[in-house]
Amino acid sequence: MRILLAAGLMLASALTPAFAQEGKLVLYTSQPNTDAQQTADAFMAKYPGITVEWVRDGTPKIMAKFRAELEAGAPLADVLLIADVVTMEGLKAEGLLLNYPEADTTGFDASLFDEDGAYFSTKLITTGIVYNTAATMVPASWLDLTKPEAKGQIAMPSPLTSGAALIHTVTLTDNLAEGWDFYSALAANGAQASGGNGDVLTAVAGGEKLYGMIVDYLPIREAAKGAPVAFVFPTEGVSAVTEPAAILASAHNPDNAKLFIDFLLSEEGQQLASSQGYVPARDGIALPAGYPDRAEIKVLPYNAAAALANETANKEQFGEIFGQ
Repeated sequence: MRILLAAGLMLASALTPAFAQEGKLVLYTSQPNTDAQQTADAFMAKYPGITVEWVRDGTPKIMAKFRAELEAGAPLADVLLIADVVTMEGLKAEGLLLNYPEADTTGFDASLFDEDGAYFSTKLITTGIVYNTAATMVPASWLDLTKPEAKGQIAMPSPLTSGAALIHTVTLTDNLAEGWDFYSALAANGAQASGGNGDVLTAVAGGEKLYGMIVDYLPIREAAKGAPVAFVFPTEGVSAVTEPAAILASAHNPDNAKLFIDFLLSEEGQQLASSQGYVPARDGIALPAGYPDRAEIKVLPYNAAAALANETANKEQFGEIFGQ
């Protein structure tokens, strides 16, 4: 009996990370406040011995805070959970991330996590087309936005101020046959590029504009509440920001940080992402209400390292086209 008990304990030990599961975890995130609190609460429910302290702001401000602390020799964050992989690529290149190659990436496409385990995508926030249901043309393709029916009726976030919009721009110019000519056609068709995704939703839902480029969850959520908008996943495919998470090399609580990464990537963590209204990055997790079958969503490839290297050139190209 003692032998069986000892064997059972050894097996349990082998299957469970040998982390203390106590103390605290400091999270810096660009998640909306509600999502950040839900994520922290769910993790603390799983590991009641760990207290999560989180700070929320937009990715640029979060990074400015982190770098100011780093410069002062007093970095506080253990984990970053931010909008885009381009920022993560830069941090990795600087040696500021702690690799965690042992993380369980079951169900994740290899393109959704760093090959060295420096960062891991946690969801897919795609950008497609939103239209006001009063519009006579129902778009199906990105090129529909260049048609006369859409002239002067297009709102879009500016990649000069939005990281997600820049990723979207680079993804489309890399994958559409028209390349940058597509954006030239948008500009010629009177597309308005300014602000962020919330501004696009306000313009289209209010009827100021009939069409827009926007992240998926905003119009899908608002349509469910009765707003006169609908969302389209264009036939050519969509771009995606993946809200990656990473452990900082300067983390004071690296073991707890690894547990947090494991939680985000687990079925439980991915179901939480779905319940918050996002497409989970892990296969086999049901999508939120209002989304098509996962197989119907074509996510276009995106080279984060190349985008980082060409960031200035891409912004200049966009600014030249749109006179900004």
